[in-house]
Amino acid sequence: MSADDPHHTPEADFLAQRFETHRGHLRAVAHRMLGSAAEADDAVQEAWFRVSRSDTTRVDNLGGWLTTVVGRVCLDMLRSRKSRAELPLDPAAPPPAAPVAFASATAADPEQDALLADSVGVALLVVLDTLTPSERLAFVLHDLFGVSYDEVGAVVDRTPAAARQLASRARRRVRGAEVPEADAVAQRRQREIVDAFLAAARDGDFDGLLDVLDPDVVARSEAGVTTGAAAVARGASTFGPAALAARPALVFRQALIDGAAGAVVLVAGRMERALKFAFVRDRIAVIDIVTDPVRLSRLDVGPI
Repeated sequence: MSADDPHHTPEADFLAQRFETHRGHLRAVAHRMLGSAAEADDAVQEAWFRVSRSDTTRVDNLGGWLTTVVGRVCLDMLRSRKSRAELPLDPAAPPPAAPVAFASATAADPEQDALLADSVGVALLVVLDTLTPSERLAFVLHDLFGVSYDEVGAVVDRTPAAARQLASRARRRVRGAEVPEADAVAQRRQREIVDAFLAAARDGDFDGLLDVLDPDVVARSEAGVTTGAAAVARGASTFGPAALAARPALVFRQALIDGAAGAVVLVAGRMERALKFAFVRDRIAVIDIVTDPVRLSRLDVGPI
């Protein structure tokens, strides 16, 4: 945008600056969607063209809105690719590491959010090519980047319930795909870490919890965000022997939560809370905790 451009205004400059702060996240979303670094760059550029012609004064969450814009661009590109039976030029290229801001998050740390997206192996890109464009978008936006089903539905012109079904169908196909040995080893190690976390929480073992938590771990729930291993360990240790004695029907169990490594807390067979984990260097780096009954009912919870 040049100084002689009639659209060159302080407001336009400010929008361009804000867009640039989200570019890394948008490129990560596009790369997951398209499996091609070159196409991801094209998608982000097209998103900028659309955004620069739009009125953003009423947009409360620019990061979330930009994510849906890029999602629509990628959906168009995927549908065009399918109609021409094309494949991405670099399906095995590693996805870019970039800060990720969840569209619906209000207090999350974008750098920690990136761990959730980067915890998915490159092999997933190959599996994603077996999905329909709408399934792929629903899975990537919801499962990898935390976009709500309401927002996903708006992108694919479906109801939130239909968007949830798309993501669930995609999730089942992803789970059914053959897991590369390296990924299988990593998944076994993650299950061991979750086991150790649950055992330490049950025993009220503060040091045991510190052993499996990243020093900068982030725990997020409807109540807010807790950061740091010591603070998170103190919170987890409240489910120790005293709590179990007071509530004998309390049960901890590993589970897959929306396809990710996790655990559930059951009371008399009813799910009271769900925990979804992300890992870095064999330690738990992010814990997403869901306790709201409505949100719990919308989770896809399955056995390990």
